[in-house]
Order: sequence, then C-alpha cells, then structure tokens
Amino acid sequence: MDRDELARTWHTDGFVKLPGFLSAEDLAPALGELETMFPTPDGFHDGTDPRRKRYLEDEFDGIDTFPFASPELSLLAVHPRIVELAETLIGHTDLRIYSAEAWAKYTGATSYDQELHRDYLNHTVLVPTTADEYQQVEFFVFLVDVPEDLGPPHLVSRTHTADLPMSPNFLPRSGGQGDRFVSTADNTALYDVEESGAGPAGTVIAFSTNTFHRGTGLRKPRGARYSMQLTFRAAEVDWGNRVAWAGRSHEPAWYEFVPRATVRQLELFGFPRPGP
Repeated sequence: MDRDELARTWHTDGFVKLPGFLSAEDLAPALGELETMFPTPDGFHDGTDPRRKRYLEDEFDGIDTFPFASPELSLLAVHPRIVELAETLIGHTDLRIYSAEAWAKYTGATSYDQELHRDYLNHTVLVPTTADEYQQVEFFVFLVDVPEDLGPPHLVSRTHTADLPMSPNFLPRSGGQGDRFVSTADNTALYDVEESGAGPAGTVIAFSTNTFHRGTGLRKPRGARYSMQLTFRAAEVDWGNRVAWAGRSHEPAWYEFVPRATVRQLELFGFPRPGP
C-alpha cells in the first residue's frame, strides 16, 4: 500500500495489517538478545529455565515494559520504519510513544483467549475522538512467525462496529454479567466477522484504541510467541497516556538505550532537541 491507502484503510477499518513489514535484518539484533528477557521455547517447555513459573498464572504475566533488558529490542521499538508508519497513520510528525511492551506467550502456560474489547479505557482519560488530528495508534509487532495456532490477535473492522456506543466495552460471545462496561447481549455476529492477524515475523498490525479486537489461544505443541505492543500519539494529545517516562529514567536499561538512540528517537519520549 502507498501512504494514502494505508491511512484510508486504517481510518475506515480501524486497523491495517502489514505482513513482514520489518525485515529479517531489522529483527536480527533484537532476536539475538531475546533470551536475556524471556525463556526459549525449549527452556519453558522442558522446565529448564527457572523463569518459567512467572508465566503460569495470568496472561499478562509475560509482559516486560520499556526500557527493555535488551537494548536492541528497545531500539527496535522506535525503529525508523515504525516511526514513519505512525507518522503516516496519525498525520503528524511531532509524536510521542506513550507505552511500549514486549510480550512472551507459551502454549499451555495459561489462557490467552480473550473477549472482543477496545483498549481506550486505559489509553485516554476521554472517549476516543473521531477527529483525525487527535488519533492514537497501537502496533502489534511480531518478532517471530505467528500462524493461527500461535495466538494471533483477531480484529473486527470498524465497518461492523461504527454504530456501537462506547459502553459496553467488553463483548462476550454470548453475553455476560458484570458492570456497565460488559455487554449482556449475544455478540456472536461480531465474532463471525473477526479477521485473523496471523502473519510472518516482522508483521505489524496497526489499530486504533477504539477498534474491537482480542487475543486468541496458543495451540501449537511446545509453541512460543514473542511480540511487542507499541502505542503512539500526537505530542499535543496529552489526554492520551499510559506511562510517565521520567519514572523509568533511572533504570539501568534506560542508560543502555539513551546513548544509542538518535535525536529523533529520543524526541518520541519527550526529550527536547539540542540547542537553544
């Protein structure tokens, strides 16, 4: 797709899938350091990695937050191609990265199957706007191949959901019980039109904070899935945030990242440009 088509698709459907957007060469440095963060598939499934027990209770236990123990993975999170894609979709060059997570999942560790939901509840203090100049974009970045049996995200085009209210936000397949954010209706029709995000290593899926999506379960024997989830906004969208980077700026991994980052990459975290 060209830049205009990318932006049109993202605005119309609420997401765009770009298989192999990052090359093997782009991924290689980060993959070379991945074991500093997560068990290998063999290490997890054979029980030889003592970190294994961390992943056995909750699906979110496999998340590491930025700055990563791997400097190369930290640099990959603000790779020029990813930043350019965020600029294209948001329509701004003055951007901020407001969250960055790396996520390891392992077959059989826990349940990764989710209900359809939107992410806006913990990405903004306001409901998402339809104004183009105030958009926020999330990225799933696959560090390894993610076929259907390794739990790719599923997403629903906004063409099917544009008329839905902002609450309820969680849509169980057959309806559920709970607070006002959980739908009690039968939502089977939306599950019937969801689209798989399965793709090869380097695939990037860009989606909006008001796009319905869900995680799916891992079924591949001895499987492991490694990915990043990155979020960007225009600098002026102060109401959209998840992380105050200053709170992490004395972590050892931060001191590994900053000297190797470019001025442009540091700007994404709120660093001012050098000079008067």
